[in-house]
Amino acid sequence: MTSSPTRTRRRAPFAVAAAVLALFAVFAPASPVFAHDQLVSTDPAADAVLTALPTEITLSFSAELLGDGGSNVVEVTDAAGTSLIDGAAVVDGVNVTQALTGAASGPIAVIWRVVSSDGHPISGEFAFTVDAPATPTSAPTETSASETPEPTMTTMTPAETSEPTTTTAPDSEASASSPLPWIIGVVIVLAVIGVVLYLLVLRPRGRSGGGSTGDRPTTDD
Repeated sequence: MTSSPTRTRRRAPFAVAAAVLALFAVFAPASPVFAHDQLVSTDPAADAVLTALPTEITLSFSAELLGDGGSNVVEVTDAAGTSLIDGAAVVDGVNVTQALTGAASGPIAVIWRVVSSDGHPISGEFAFTVDAPATPTSAPTETSASETPEPTMTTMTPAETSEPTTTTAPDSEASASSPLPWIIGVVIVLAVIGVVLYLLVLRPRGRSGGGSTGDRPTTDD
C-alpha cells in the first residue's frame, strides 16, 4: 500500500526539522570552546630580557574582561619567590595592568587569572628576565705629594635599556581545533537531509504519477 502525495508532503517538514536538530547536535557541544577569550600580548613580552624591573605589567586579551581587581589577579615574583606587585590589578576593557615595586634581578615569574567575557575564568603564566648591568668603577691614580693631580674626565656610557616589545603570548587555556570535523559534520547532515527529502517527497510523487493510469478501473460497454 503506497502513501498518498498529500501525506508525504505532510511528513517532509518533520524530516527537515529532524535534520536541522541533528545539525545542531553536531555543532552545539563545540561552541563553548570558542567562547573563551585569549591572551593576545603582554608587556613586557614573554622571555624578554630587561636591564631593570618595569614599573608595571600589562596583559591584553581578545575581548573585554569581566570583574575587577578582585577577580582578575596578576602575581609577579622573583627567583626567591618574593612578591613584586604593588596593589591590585586594574582592568580596563581588554587590558589588565599590574603595578610593580622593588628591585629584582634574574628570572621573573608572572601568573595571571582573569574572568573572560563569557563568564569563564582562564589562567596562564609566562616569565621574563631582569639582567641589570654592573656599575663601572674607576681605578684610583697615584700622585706625589708635590704634584697637584689634574682632574680627569671619565666618560660614562649610559646603560642601554631594552624597551619591552609587545609580542603574542601563547594561550594556555584555549586550544586551536581543526575545522575538519566541522566540515565532515556539515557534509553528513546535508546528505541526510537530501536522502530524507528524496525518499519522502520526490520518489513517492514519481510513483503516484506513473501508476495513475494503470490503476484506473476499466468498464465494458
